[in-house]
Amino acid sequence: MLRWLLGSREQQGQQEKSPVLTIGEEQTHNPYTELQVLKAHHDIVRFLVQIDDYRFASAGDDGIVYLWDVQTGERLFEFLGHTQQITAITVFPSSDTSGEPTSLILTASSDRTVIIWNCDSGRQVKKISDFHSTVKCLTVLQRLDLWLSGGSELRMWNRKLELVSETSHFTDSGISNLIELPKNCIAAAIGKDLIIFKLLIPTDNSDSWDIHEVKCLSAHQDNIRSLVNVNELTFVSGSLVGELIVWDALDWTVLAYERSFWDTSSPHEAMQEIKLQKQKEISVQHFTTDGECVFAAIGRGIYVYNLQMKRVIAYQRTAHDSNVLHIAKFPNRQIISCSEDGSVRIWEIKERKHPSAEAVPTGIFSMWGFGKASKQPSQTVKKMQDNVVQSSVELIGDLIGHSSAVQMFLYFPGHGLVTCSADHLIILWKDGERESRLRSLNLFEKLEENGYLLPRF
Repeated sequence: MLRWLLGSREQQGQQEKSPVLTIGEEQTHNPYTELQVLKAHHDIVRFLVQIDDYRFASAGDDGIVYLWDVQTGERLFEFLGHTQQITAITVFPSSDTSGEPTSLILTASSDRTVIIWNCDSGRQVKKISDFHSTVKCLTVLQRLDLWLSGGSELRMWNRKLELVSETSHFTDSGISNLIELPKNCIAAAIGKDLIIFKLLIPTDNSDSWDIHEVKCLSAHQDNIRSLVNVNELTFVSGSLVGELIVWDALDWTVLAYERSFWDTSSPHEAMQEIKLQKQKEISVQHFTTDGECVFAAIGRGIYVYNLQMKRVIAYQRTAHDSNVLHIAKFPNRQIISCSEDGSVRIWEIKERKHPSAEAVPTGIFSMWGFGKASKQPSQTVKKMQDNVVQSSVELIGDLIGHSSAVQMFLYFPGHGLVTCSADHLIILWKDGERESRLRSLNLFEKLEENGYLLPRF
Protein backbone atom coordinates (compact mmCIF):
# COMPACT_ATOMS: atom_id res chain seq x y z
CA MET A 1 0.00 0.00 0.00
CA LEU A 2 2.80 2.42 0.90
CA ARG A 3 4.49 1.67 -2.43
CA TRP A 4 1.23 2.47 -4.24
CA LEU A 5 0.68 5.72 -2.36
CA LEU A 6 4.17 7.11 -2.70
CA GLY A 7 4.73 6.25 -6.30
CA SER A 8 7.21 3.39 -6.65
CA ARG A 9 6.45 1.91 -10.06
CA GLU A 10 7.45 -1.36 -11.63
CA GLN A 11 8.86 -1.65 -15.17
CA GLN A 12 5.98 -1.82 -17.65
CA GLY A 13 7.33 -4.63 -19.78
CA GLN A 14 10.45 -4.96 -21.89
CA GLN A 15 9.07 -2.79 -24.68
CA GLU A 16 9.26 0.29 -22.45
CA LYS A 17 12.54 2.04 -23.17
CA SER A 18 11.63 5.45 -21.76
CA PRO A 19 14.36 7.24 -19.81
CA VAL A 20 11.72 8.77 -17.52
CA LEU A 21 13.00 9.63 -14.07
CA THR A 22 11.91 7.46 -11.16
CA ILE A 23 11.95 8.05 -7.44
CA GLY A 24 12.02 5.61 -4.55
CA GLU A 25 9.72 5.24 -1.56
CA GLU A 26 11.72 7.68 0.58
CA GLN A 27 10.18 10.87 -0.77
CA THR A 28 11.24 13.19 2.03
CA HIS A 29 10.12 16.35 0.20
CA ASN A 30 6.70 14.97 -0.74
CA PRO A 31 4.11 15.97 1.90
CA TYR A 32 1.16 14.22 0.23
CA THR A 33 1.21 10.87 2.01
CA GLU A 34 -2.55 10.52 2.59
CA LEU A 35 -5.35 10.33 0.07
CA GLN A 36 -9.12 10.24 -0.03
CA VAL A 37 -10.94 8.83 -3.05
CA LEU A 38 -14.19 10.49 -4.13
CA LYS A 39 -16.54 8.37 -6.23
CA ALA A 40 -19.52 9.90 -8.02
CA HIS A 41 -18.89 10.24 -11.76
CA HIS A 42 -19.64 7.47 -14.26
CA ASP A 43 -17.27 8.59 -17.02
CA ILE A 44 -14.07 10.58 -17.58
CA VAL A 45 -13.73 13.50 -15.15
CA ARG A 46 -12.17 16.28 -17.26
CA PHE A 47 -12.70 19.47 -15.29
CA LEU A 48 -12.14 20.82 -11.81
CA VAL A 49 -12.91 24.41 -10.87
CA GLN A 50 -12.40 26.17 -7.53
CA ILE A 51 -15.41 27.96 -6.06
CA ASP A 52 -13.82 29.42 -2.93
CA ASP A 53 -11.31 28.41 -0.25
CA TYR A 54 -13.30 25.29 0.70
CA ARG A 55 -15.37 24.21 -2.29
CA PHE A 56 -14.74 22.94 -5.81
CA ALA A 57 -16.81 21.54 -8.66
CA SER A 58 -16.08 18.59 -10.94
CA ALA A 59 -17.48 17.82 -14.39
CA GLY A 60 -16.90 15.32 -17.15
CA ASP A 61 -18.18 13.14 -19.93
CA ASP A 62 -21.19 11.88 -17.97
CA GLY A 63 -22.71 15.37 -18.22
CA ILE A 64 -23.01 15.69 -14.44
CA VAL A 65 -21.52 18.42 -12.24
CA TYR A 66 -20.78 17.80 -8.56
CA LEU A 67 -19.96 20.32 -5.85
CA TRP A 68 -17.54 19.14 -3.14
CA ASP A 69 -16.14 20.19 0.23
CA VAL A 70 -12.35 19.96 -0.02
CA GLN A 71 -11.89 19.62 3.76
CA THR A 72 -14.11 16.60 4.28
CA GLY A 73 -14.62 15.23 0.77
CA GLU A 74 -18.37 15.57 1.27
CA ARG A 75 -20.48 15.80 -1.86
CA LEU A 76 -22.59 18.93 -1.42
CA PHE A 77 -24.69 19.04 -4.60
CA GLU A 78 -25.36 17.10 -7.78
CA PHE A 79 -26.22 19.25 -10.80
CA LEU A 80 -28.31 17.38 -13.38
CA GLY A 81 -29.39 19.07 -16.60
CA HIS A 82 -27.02 18.25 -19.45
CA THR A 83 -27.62 15.23 -21.67
CA GLN A 84 -24.08 14.95 -23.09
CA GLN A 85 -20.50 15.54 -21.97
CA ILE A 86 -19.38 18.81 -20.39
CA THR A 87 -17.12 20.84 -22.69
CA ALA A 88 -16.41 23.90 -20.53
CA ILE A 89 -16.94 25.11 -16.98
CA THR A 90 -16.17 28.32 -15.13
CA VAL A 91 -17.23 30.27 -12.05
CA PHE A 92 -18.93 33.67 -12.09
CA PRO A 93 -17.87 35.03 -8.68
CA SER A 94 -20.22 36.97 -6.44
CA SER A 95 -20.16 40.74 -6.91
CA ASP A 96 -20.48 43.42 -4.25
CA THR A 97 -20.99 46.14 -6.86
CA SER A 98 -23.93 44.38 -8.48
CA GLY A 99 -25.38 43.25 -5.17
CA GLU A 100 -25.10 39.58 -6.14
CA PRO A 101 -23.91 37.67 -3.04
CA THR A 102 -23.88 34.22 -4.64
CA SER A 103 -21.32 32.72 -6.98
CA LEU A 104 -22.61 31.00 -10.09
CA ILE A 105 -21.27 28.00 -12.00
CA LEU A 106 -21.51 28.13 -15.80
CA THR A 107 -21.34 24.85 -17.71
CA ALA A 108 -21.38 24.13 -21.45
CA SER A 109 -22.07 20.78 -23.06
CA SER A 110 -22.02 18.90 -26.35
CA ASP A 111 -25.82 19.05 -26.15
CA ARG A 112 -25.46 22.70 -27.32
CA THR A 113 -26.65 24.20 -24.07
CA VAL A 114 -25.19 26.35 -21.33
CA ILE A 115 -26.59 26.01 -17.82
CA ILE A 116 -26.13 28.43 -14.94
CA TRP A 117 -26.16 26.96 -11.42
CA ASN A 118 -26.46 28.51 -7.96
CA CYS A 119 -23.51 27.36 -5.81
CA ASP A 120 -25.31 27.91 -2.50
CA SER A 121 -28.70 26.36 -3.24
CA GLY A 122 -27.61 23.78 -5.81
CA ARG A 123 -30.44 24.82 -8.09
CA GLN A 124 -30.48 25.49 -11.80
CA VAL A 125 -30.83 29.23 -12.45
CA LYS A 126 -31.20 29.21 -16.23
CA LYS A 127 -30.68 26.99 -19.26
CA ILE A 128 -29.69 28.54 -22.59
CA SER A 129 -30.29 26.29 -25.59
CA ASP A 130 -30.26 28.37 -28.79
CA PHE A 131 -26.61 27.83 -29.74
CA HIS A 132 -25.72 26.84 -33.32
CA SER A 133 -23.02 24.42 -32.16
CA THR A 134 -21.21 23.18 -29.06
CA VAL A 135 -19.83 25.91 -26.80
CA LYS A 136 -16.14 25.07 -26.30
CA CYS A 137 -15.08 27.81 -23.88
CA LEU A 138 -16.53 30.12 -21.23
CA THR A 139 -14.75 33.21 -19.93
CA VAL A 140 -15.77 35.62 -17.18
CA LEU A 141 -14.88 39.32 -17.46
CA GLN A 142 -15.28 40.18 -13.79
CA ARG A 143 -14.20 43.81 -14.19
CA LEU A 144 -17.07 44.38 -16.64
CA ASP A 145 -19.45 41.99 -14.84
CA LEU A 146 -19.88 40.07 -18.11
CA TRP A 147 -19.23 36.57 -19.41
CA LEU A 148 -18.47 35.21 -22.86
CA SER A 149 -19.31 31.96 -24.62
CA GLY A 150 -17.26 30.76 -27.57
CA GLY A 151 -18.13 28.18 -30.20
CA SER A 152 -19.21 28.75 -33.78
CA GLU A 153 -19.97 32.31 -32.67
CA LEU A 154 -18.88 34.64 -29.87
CA ARG A 155 -21.58 35.80 -27.49
CA MET A 156 -21.51 38.35 -24.68
CA TRP A 157 -23.79 38.03 -21.64
CA ASN A 158 -24.46 40.14 -18.54
CA ARG A 159 -24.89 38.95 -14.94
CA LYS A 160 -28.65 38.84 -15.44
CA LEU A 161 -27.90 36.13 -18.05
CA GLU A 162 -29.16 38.33 -20.87
CA LEU A 163 -27.54 38.16 -24.30
CA VAL A 164 -26.22 41.66 -25.05
CA SER A 165 -24.25 41.05 -28.27
CA GLU A 166 -22.89 38.35 -30.59
CA THR A 167 -20.73 37.93 -33.67
CA SER A 168 -21.59 36.34 -36.98
CA HIS A 169 -21.27 32.59 -37.46
CA PHE A 170 -17.74 31.20 -37.93
CA THR A 171 -17.61 28.62 -40.71
CA ASP A 172 -14.44 26.84 -39.56
CA SER A 173 -13.73 24.92 -36.35
CA GLY A 174 -14.94 27.72 -34.10
CA ILE A 175 -13.49 29.34 -30.99
CA SER A 176 -11.48 26.99 -28.77
CA ASN A 177 -10.09 29.47 -26.23
CA LEU A 178 -10.70 33.01 -24.97
CA ILE A 179 -8.71 35.43 -22.82
CA GLU A 180 -9.29 39.02 -21.72
CA LEU A 181 -6.95 41.77 -22.95
CA PRO A 182 -6.61 45.45 -21.96
CA LYS A 183 -8.86 48.20 -23.34
CA ASN A 184 -11.96 45.99 -23.42
CA CYS A 185 -10.43 43.62 -25.96
CA ILE A 186 -10.31 39.82 -26.04
CA ALA A 187 -8.25 37.28 -27.95
CA ALA A 188 -10.02 34.26 -29.44
CA ALA A 189 -8.21 31.17 -30.72
CA ILE A 190 -9.82 29.91 -33.93
CA GLY A 191 -7.83 27.12 -35.56
CA LYS A 192 -4.29 28.43 -36.00
CA ASP A 193 -5.34 32.11 -35.89
CA LEU A 194 -5.87 34.55 -33.06
CA ILE A 195 -8.72 36.98 -33.61
CA ILE A 196 -8.74 40.22 -31.60
CA PHE A 197 -12.22 41.53 -30.76
CA LYS A 198 -13.15 44.88 -29.26
CA LEU A 199 -16.09 44.92 -26.83
CA LEU A 200 -18.20 48.06 -27.10
CA ILE A 201 -20.06 48.68 -23.86
CA PRO A 202 -22.62 51.37 -22.97
CA THR A 203 -21.29 54.85 -22.17
CA ASP A 204 -22.78 58.23 -21.35
CA ASN A 205 -23.12 58.89 -25.07
CA SER A 206 -24.39 55.48 -26.13
CA ASP A 207 -26.32 52.64 -24.56
CA SER A 208 -25.51 50.03 -27.20
CA TRP A 209 -23.47 46.83 -26.89
CA ASP A 210 -21.41 45.38 -29.71
CA ILE A 211 -18.46 43.11 -30.60
CA HIS A 212 -16.12 44.28 -33.37
CA GLU A 213 -13.42 42.18 -35.00
CA VAL A 214 -10.24 44.29 -34.95
CA LYS A 215 -7.40 42.12 -36.20
CA CYS A 216 -6.43 38.59 -37.24
CA LEU A 217 -3.04 37.32 -36.01
CA SER A 218 -1.76 34.50 -38.25
CA ALA A 219 1.64 33.62 -36.82
CA HIS A 220 1.08 29.97 -35.89
CA GLN A 221 1.65 27.10 -38.30
CA ASP A 222 -0.87 24.77 -36.66
CA ASN A 223 -3.91 24.86 -34.38
CA ILE A 224 -3.57 26.80 -31.15
CA ARG A 225 -3.77 24.50 -28.14
CA SER A 226 -3.08 26.86 -25.22
CA LEU A 227 -3.69 30.57 -24.62
CA VAL A 228 -2.90 32.35 -21.32
CA ASN A 229 -2.42 35.83 -19.91
CA VAL A 230 1.00 36.57 -18.43
CA ASN A 231 0.19 40.04 -17.12
CA GLU A 232 -1.60 43.18 -18.31
CA LEU A 233 1.01 43.73 -21.01
CA THR A 234 1.72 40.22 -22.29
CA PHE A 235 0.00 36.97 -23.28
CA VAL A 236 1.27 33.66 -24.66
CA SER A 237 -0.07 31.12 -27.16
CA GLY A 238 1.11 27.61 -28.04
CA SER A 239 0.32 25.27 -30.93
CA LEU A 240 0.19 21.59 -31.80
CA VAL A 241 3.63 21.73 -33.44
CA GLY A 242 5.41 23.06 -30.37
CA GLU A 243 5.35 26.77 -31.18
CA LEU A 244 5.38 29.28 -28.35
CA ILE A 245 4.60 32.90 -29.19
CA VAL A 246 4.80 35.78 -26.72
CA TRP A 247 2.49 38.68 -27.66
CA ASP A 248 2.20 42.32 -26.70
CA ALA A 249 -1.28 42.66 -25.19
CA LEU A 250 -1.63 46.32 -26.24
CA ASP A 251 -0.63 46.37 -29.91
CA TRP A 252 -0.77 42.56 -30.52
CA THR A 253 2.73 42.33 -31.99
CA VAL A 254 5.03 39.33 -31.54
CA LEU A 255 7.58 39.83 -28.75
CA ALA A 256 9.17 36.39 -29.00
CA TYR A 257 8.73 33.31 -31.17
CA GLU A 258 10.11 29.84 -30.49
CA ARG A 259 9.64 26.68 -32.49
CA SER A 260 10.59 23.03 -32.46
CA PHE A 261 12.06 20.94 -35.28
CA TRP A 262 11.25 23.45 -38.00
CA ASP A 263 14.68 25.01 -37.41
CA THR A 264 16.65 22.10 -38.86
CA SER A 265 18.87 21.48 -41.86
CA SER A 266 18.05 17.77 -42.15
CA PRO A 267 17.08 16.37 -45.58
CA HIS A 268 13.45 16.60 -46.59
CA GLU A 269 12.91 12.87 -46.13
CA ALA A 270 14.34 12.94 -42.63
CA MET A 271 12.23 15.98 -41.87
CA GLN A 272 9.06 14.14 -42.81
CA GLU A 273 10.08 11.17 -40.69
CA ILE A 274 10.77 13.43 -37.72
CA LYS A 275 7.44 15.14 -38.20
CA LEU A 276 5.56 11.86 -38.21
CA GLN A 277 7.37 10.43 -35.21
CA LYS A 278 7.59 13.53 -33.04
CA GLN A 279 4.35 15.39 -33.76
CA LYS A 280 2.73 14.15 -30.56
CA GLU A 281 5.90 14.60 -28.54
CA ILE A 282 6.20 18.33 -29.23
CA SER A 283 2.53 19.34 -29.02
CA VAL A 284 1.82 22.12 -26.54
CA GLN A 285 -0.63 20.64 -24.05
CA HIS A 286 -0.87 23.35 -21.39
CA PHE A 287 0.67 26.62 -20.22
CA THR A 288 0.79 28.42 -16.90
CA THR A 289 2.78 31.45 -15.78
CA ASP A 290 3.96 33.33 -12.70
CA GLY A 291 4.54 36.60 -14.54
CA GLU A 292 8.27 36.01 -15.00
CA CYS A 293 8.32 32.59 -16.63
CA VAL A 294 6.05 30.41 -18.73
CA PHE A 295 5.78 26.82 -17.50
CA ALA A 296 4.94 24.66 -20.49
CA ALA A 297 3.71 21.09 -20.80
CA ILE A 298 5.09 19.92 -24.16
CA GLY A 299 4.61 16.29 -25.13
CA ARG A 300 6.06 14.24 -22.25
CA GLY A 301 8.23 17.09 -20.98
CA ILE A 302 8.03 20.26 -18.91
CA TYR A 303 9.88 23.46 -19.77
CA VAL A 304 10.55 26.75 -17.98
CA TYR A 305 10.78 29.69 -20.40
CA ASN A 306 12.04 33.01 -19.03
CA LEU A 307 10.15 35.88 -20.65
CA GLN A 308 12.82 38.51 -20.11
CA MET A 309 15.69 36.33 -21.36
CA LYS A 310 13.46 34.86 -24.10
CA ARG A 311 14.81 31.35 -23.67
CA VAL A 312 14.45 28.13 -21.70
CA ILE A 313 16.19 28.25 -18.33
CA ALA A 314 15.21 24.76 -17.12
CA TYR A 315 13.57 21.66 -18.56
CA GLN A 316 12.86 17.97 -18.09
CA ARG A 317 12.18 16.54 -21.54
CA THR A 318 10.94 13.13 -20.30
CA ALA A 319 9.02 14.12 -17.21
CA HIS A 320 6.35 11.44 -17.72
CA ASP A 321 5.78 8.21 -19.64
CA SER A 322 3.02 9.87 -21.71
CA ASN A 323 1.81 13.35 -22.61
CA VAL A 324 1.72 15.91 -19.81
CA LEU A 325 -1.85 17.25 -19.67
CA HIS A 326 -1.66 19.92 -16.96
CA ILE A 327 1.06 21.91 -15.20
CA ALA A 328 1.13 24.47 -12.38
CA LYS A 329 3.72 26.53 -10.51
CA PHE A 330 3.60 26.17 -6.73
CA PRO A 331 5.33 28.10 -3.94
CA ASN A 332 8.94 27.28 -3.00
CA ARG A 333 10.05 26.89 -6.64
CA GLN A 334 7.95 23.76 -7.13
CA ILE A 335 6.11 22.55 -10.24
CA ILE A 336 3.29 20.01 -10.32
CA SER A 337 2.47 18.06 -13.48
CA CYS A 338 -0.01 15.32 -14.37
CA SER A 339 -0.06 12.99 -17.33
CA GLU A 340 -1.83 10.45 -19.48
CA ASP A 341 0.30 7.85 -17.69
CA GLY A 342 -1.90 8.27 -14.58
CA SER A 343 0.70 9.96 -12.39
CA VAL A 344 1.01 13.30 -10.65
CA ARG A 345 4.59 14.47 -10.12
CA ILE A 346 6.19 17.13 -7.95
CA TRP A 347 9.29 18.91 -9.22
CA GLU A 348 11.69 21.42 -7.73
CA ILE A 349 13.59 24.03 -9.72
CA LYS A 350 17.16 24.16 -8.43
CA GLU A 351 19.88 26.61 -9.40
CA ARG A 352 22.96 25.09 -11.00
CA LYS A 353 26.25 25.72 -9.21
CA HIS A 354 28.08 25.79 -12.56
CA PRO A 355 25.53 27.03 -15.13
CA SER A 356 28.05 26.89 -17.99
CA ALA A 357 28.05 23.09 -17.83
CA GLU A 358 25.04 22.65 -20.13
CA ALA A 359 23.55 24.59 -23.01
CA VAL A 360 20.07 24.58 -24.48
CA PRO A 361 19.41 24.87 -28.25
CA THR A 362 18.13 28.16 -29.65
CA GLY A 363 14.68 26.76 -30.30
CA ILE A 364 12.80 25.90 -27.13
CA PHE A 365 11.81 22.42 -28.04
CA SER A 366 14.62 21.34 -30.38
CA MET A 367 16.09 19.27 -27.58
CA TRP A 368 15.66 15.99 -29.41
CA GLY A 369 18.97 16.53 -31.25
CA PHE A 370 17.70 17.89 -34.55
CA GLY A 371 19.85 21.06 -34.50
CA LYS A 372 21.92 22.28 -37.43
CA ALA A 373 25.23 20.48 -37.88
CA SER A 374 26.85 23.09 -40.14
CA LYS A 375 27.67 25.69 -37.49
CA GLN A 376 31.24 26.83 -37.04
CA PRO A 377 32.92 26.06 -33.68
CA SER A 378 33.03 29.73 -32.73
CA GLN A 379 29.29 30.03 -33.38
CA THR A 380 28.59 26.97 -31.26
CA VAL A 381 30.63 28.33 -28.35
CA LYS A 382 28.79 31.64 -28.53
CA LYS A 383 25.42 29.87 -28.57
CA MET A 384 26.40 27.83 -25.52
CA GLN A 385 27.36 31.00 -23.70
CA ASP A 386 24.11 32.71 -24.66
CA ASN A 387 21.84 29.75 -23.95
CA VAL A 388 23.18 28.03 -20.85
CA VAL A 389 20.58 26.22 -18.76
CA GLN A 390 20.62 28.06 -15.45
CA SER A 391 18.48 25.66 -13.43
CA SER A 392 17.59 22.00 -13.23
CA VAL A 393 14.17 20.42 -12.74
CA GLU A 394 14.44 17.63 -10.15
CA LEU A 395 11.81 15.06 -9.24
CA ILE A 396 10.90 15.16 -5.52
CA GLY A 397 7.52 13.39 -5.46
CA ASP A 398 5.44 10.90 -7.45
CA LEU A 399 1.77 10.44 -6.59
CA ILE A 400 0.34 7.19 -7.93
CA GLY A 401 -3.32 6.62 -7.20
CA HIS A 402 -5.18 6.88 -10.49
CA SER A 403 -5.37 4.00 -12.94
CA SER A 404 -5.82 6.14 -16.05
CA ALA A 405 -4.98 9.57 -17.47
CA VAL A 406 -5.00 12.38 -14.93
CA GLN A 407 -6.77 15.26 -16.67
CA MET A 408 -6.01 18.16 -14.32
CA PHE A 409 -5.68 19.20 -10.69
CA LEU A 410 -6.37 22.01 -8.22
CA TYR A 411 -4.26 23.21 -5.31
CA PHE A 412 -5.88 24.37 -2.06
CA PRO A 413 -3.34 25.94 0.35
CA GLY A 414 -3.67 24.18 3.68
CA HIS A 415 -5.78 21.37 2.24
CA GLY A 416 -3.68 19.80 -0.50
CA LEU A 417 -4.24 18.67 -4.07
CA VAL A 418 -7.37 17.58 -5.92
CA THR A 419 -6.93 15.45 -9.05
CA CYS A 420 -9.42 14.08 -11.58
CA SER A 421 -8.96 11.26 -14.05
CA ALA A 422 -10.27 9.14 -16.88
CA ASP A 423 -10.75 6.38 -14.28
CA HIS A 424 -13.90 8.29 -13.16
CA LEU A 425 -12.31 9.15 -9.79
CA ILE A 426 -11.38 12.29 -7.90
CA ILE A 427 -8.59 12.04 -5.33
CA LEU A 428 -7.82 14.42 -2.48
CA TRP A 429 -4.09 14.32 -1.71
CA LYS A 430 -3.37 15.55 1.81
CA ASP A 431 -0.33 16.50 3.86
CA GLY A 432 0.11 13.46 6.12
CA GLU A 433 1.87 15.33 8.94
CA ARG A 434 -0.74 18.08 8.98
CA GLU A 435 -3.62 15.59 9.02
CA SER A 436 -1.97 13.68 11.88
CA ARG A 437 -1.64 16.87 13.93
CA LEU A 438 -5.27 17.75 13.28
CA ARG A 439 -6.44 14.31 14.39
CA SER A 440 -4.38 14.56 17.58
CA LEU A 441 -5.76 18.02 18.28
CA ASN A 442 -9.34 16.83 17.74
CA LEU A 443 -8.73 13.87 20.04
CA PHE A 444 -7.42 16.07 22.85
CA GLU A 445 -10.35 18.45 22.43
CA LYS A 446 -12.83 15.58 22.75
CA LEU A 447 -11.04 14.18 25.79
CA GLU A 448 -11.09 17.60 27.39
CA GLU A 449 -14.79 18.04 26.65
CA ASN A 450 -15.55 14.68 28.30
CA GLY A 451 -13.50 15.54 31.37
CA TYR A 452 -10.77 12.96 30.84
CA LEU A 453 -8.00 15.57 30.94
CA LEU A 454 -8.99 17.16 34.28
CA PRO A 455 -6.05 17.53 36.69
CA ARG A 456 -5.83 14.86 39.40
CA PHE A 457 -4.96 15.70 43.04
